[in-house]
Amino acid sequence: MRLSVILPTYNEKESVLLLIREIIRVLDGKSKDYEIIIVDDNSPDGTFQEITSAFHGISCVKPFKRTDQRGLATAILFGIRHAAGDKLVIMDSDFNHPPKLIPLMMTITDFFDIVIGSRYVAGGGMETSRLRYLGSRIFNKFIQYLLSVQTRDNLSGYFCFNREIIQNVNLEKIFYGYGDFFIRFLYTMKILNRTIIEIPVIYEDRLGGLSKTRLSTELIRYTLSVLRIRLGIGM
Repeated sequence: MRLSVILPTYNEKESVLLLIREIIRVLDGKSKDYEIIIVDDNSPDGTFQEITSAFHGISCVKPFKRTDQRGLATAILFGIRHAAGDKLVIMDSDFNHPPKLIPLMMTITDFFDIVIGSRYVAGGGMETSRLRYLGSRIFNKFIQYLLSVQTRDNLSGYFCFNREIIQNVNLEKIFYGYGDFFIRFLYTMKILNRTIIEIPVIYEDRLGGLSKTRLSTELIRYTLSVLRIRLGIGM
């Protein structure tokens, strides 16, 4: 199979059905060889039930429900392990990330190992508060400086990569926690000399639901993750 799109969900029923339909619309015009893997952490709002009801009998939509574990990074890892695609796209389920970029990302991964939808290259941005945008950009500068990486958006949740690059990689040491998994992922890929390119993306306002990100908590988590990497702890 050529492509797997992985969507981690938790209380996303207001947005994820529309997102899945839009992904299907975009990809049906480009490729028939794809699947959409939804990993739901037993959402109390009935996200999993809504998906299974709306897409019953549609073979490209493959929902999974986890009842024994919860968390963004481990949900993504679960999706990777259950995906059949040679190329994998990871994205949010709340319409922050525009599905129209998926075909372009697929094409670019014919020439690069990883494509990142970046807010901090020319043409990128966020349709949220200016303060949040600047705070995130400053923290990314901190990551760049401390870890000596070239990537500008080390906290992007929208990326595509070739499955072959994760062979022989200990994924449990990367995919835990929240968005900090992406810092570990990119740093590991840098050490392995994988090719990475960033393309501009504008994060749109989320469609329904509430953000699971608590800025103060995540800032502490991300800072500790960067320091652990810098000190060579747990990598």
